Amino acid sequence: MQEHLTEVALDPVQQRKGRMVFLLLAVFFTVPLLVVVAMYKFDWRPSGKSHGQLIQPPVSIAHATHWVSDKQQVEPAFWQDKWSMVFIARECDSGCMQRLYDLRQIYVSLYKDMIRVQRVLITQQKDTAEIRARYPDMLILNGESQQIVELGSLLSGGGQNTLEAHRVYFIDPLGNIMMQYGPELEAKWIRKDLVKLLKASWAG
Repeated sequence: MQEHLTEVALDPVQQRKGRMVFLLLAVFFTVPLLVVVAMYKFDWRPSGKSHGQLIQPPVSIAHATHWVSDKQQVEPAFWQDKWSMVFIARECDSGCMQRLYDLRQIYVSLYKDMIRVQRVLITQQKDTAEIRARYPDMLILNGESQQIVELGSLLSGGGQNTLEAHRVYFIDPLGNIMMQYGPELEAKWIRKDLVKLLKASWAG
């Protein structure tokens, strides 16, 4: 009988502990996403000089669902849980192949943070066998040609068409396109910005 009374008396304490653990987990997972929102709303950037160009107004591709990789449907959730380094090109010429090499070098140099990042090529090129042979761990999206054209137009902002611009984009784990980098920028500066973003956010 005494043991039963003791267990009942301790139950509210256990409940409070449970609530506290839940609140801590909620804060842990939501704060990084709030940081991303703040970067958009207040044009905030990680400390120090940023070498890329912040996308303004923000562009989200989280709603896009019909991504295809060599005629195979890709789950729309592939944008989630990781930061994405994305390169967009109509056809992958020599300049494109060089940039894909740069992105691979950036990726492997992240060491323990590699698991938080993925590389993505978005292209209208149908034959991607050579690219896949060189970079088997990179996701290639080359279906739904009209969707790729519309994405390029959306990102161009009335300027140079994205499919011809050979830019690199950072996409956060919510599907928001955050930063862009022109072909003239060295890979080391792109890496520096990515490292800052990974340090500033727990997301991914």
